[in-house]
Amino acid sequence: MDWLQKGKDLFKKSSTTSTVPTVGTLTNSEIGSGLKEALRVGTERVVASLGRTDGFYADPDVRIPLPKSLETVKSVLDQAGMSSLLDDLHLKLNRAAEEATPKAKDLFWKSIEEMTLDDVNAIYNGPNDGATRYFQKKMTPELAAEMRPIVENSLFQVGAIQAYDRVMVKYRTMPFVPDIKANLSDHVINKGIEGIFHYLAKEEAAIRQNPAKRTTELLRKVFGK
Repeated sequence: MDWLQKGKDLFKKSSTTSTVPTVGTLTNSEIGSGLKEALRVGTERVVASLGRTDGFYADPDVRIPLPKSLETVKSVLDQAGMSSLLDDLHLKLNRAAEEATPKAKDLFWKSIEEMTLDDVNAIYNGPNDGATRYFQKKMTPELAAEMRPIVENSLFQVGAIQAYDRVMVKYRTMPFVPDIKANLSDHVINKGIEGIFHYLAKEEAAIRQNPAKRTTELLRKVFGK
């Protein structure tokens, strides 16, 4: 029995009992606290993993690619022997995401604290990635808005804006090339959020399936077999 199914059973059982703990039972409050702690632990691990040097860039599952709008630019510069300019930009886009990711933790924890008993019940009775889906639906617009100034600052600090300008200066010296523009901020925000949720789903599954991932007494109590 995985932790999600056990959580469902415990939630149904406890919903008919007093909120005062008794031997062999868990209160609604304990179940809600256990789920919230699991999510805090999961987001802490994801942010620590992605919010460091090479957290995005060295991981093919979440590495941020160049914007599609720059494919023509890449083709032109490759033919001119200037591909290193795009390589530098590619690296710096990922560095910007790595720089911005730690700031996302506070936003996740705020949403965790705002979860209601109905939210907990919906997650228990939802799909195996129910918590991740909950966050995606609830948080994506706010997360994107909150991360925008952080990402924009990071793009400048790590040199991505400067790298992009160097690319476009060289590109525009080539004859007969179409005008190309790329929104680096939108691209890094969208791909960065995708990467965070990708690994949050994996952490959710790990806590559900692997006892070794239940690193606190409350997690072991609520999700242990």
